[in-house]
Amino acid sequence: MENQAVDAMALAGSVGALDFGMLSLFQRADLIVKCVILLLLLASFWCWAIIFEKWIGLRRLNKRSTIFETSFWSGQSLDDLYDRISAQPRDPMSAVFVAAMREWRRSPSKSGIGGATVSLAERIDRVMQITVQREMDRVERYMTFLATTGSTAPFIGLFGTVWGIMNSFQSIAISKNTSLAVVAPGIAEALFATALGLLAAIPAVVAYNKLSRDLDRYAGRLDNFAGEFAAILSREMEGET
Repeated sequence: MENQAVDAMALAGSVGALDFGMLSLFQRADLIVKCVILLLLLASFWCWAIIFEKWIGLRRLNKRSTIFETSFWSGQSLDDLYDRISAQPRDPMSAVFVAAMREWRRSPSKSGIGGATVSLAERIDRVMQITVQREMDRVERYMTFLATTGSTAPFIGLFGTVWGIMNSFQSIAISKNTSLAVVAPGIAEALFATALGLLAAIPAVVAYNKLSRDLDRYAGRLDNFAGEFAAILSREMEGET
């Protein structure tokens, strides 16, 4: 009994002497596990940068779109509004308006009968839809990285976990010692990789779902504006026929 107590105390002392801080775990880790840890840290940092950029960018876009809509529905001349913002549209909604007005002005004659009027309306509608798609592609840039990180980071962390546990078993085989002091470092490194994988994946998934809903809502706002503006121009063309 006394020998067992002494062995338990020695084992506890040897395990307690190890430093299980994050930096120490990284320094003791195998090269493969170090690469996994660095990859997950970089992915987590880049995800947070994307999250903040999209969050701030969406707030700015909605604010600018609200300002533009206020000017658009204020009753001022659409030509004056176009002349004022055509050089540099500040948001996607302004870009849609500028693209439609540019196509409207390029038409040699806005009046016509039957096919000519329909052709102009179709061109304007097509230009607006292309502009909406192009602007949304620009706004949604880097969103795929969030989705990819959210789906793959846990598996990358799991790979680091499996590799760390393999190293632990190799240490047991080499030393022929199954004590906790031999196994603990490798298991700790493995669990650290798993934790980093979850740390990168969870915020990425939550942010992707939230930002996707906000982007869909903004895309619907652009589509609604494009439809309303197309209706206004259609009435203008019908009034000139």
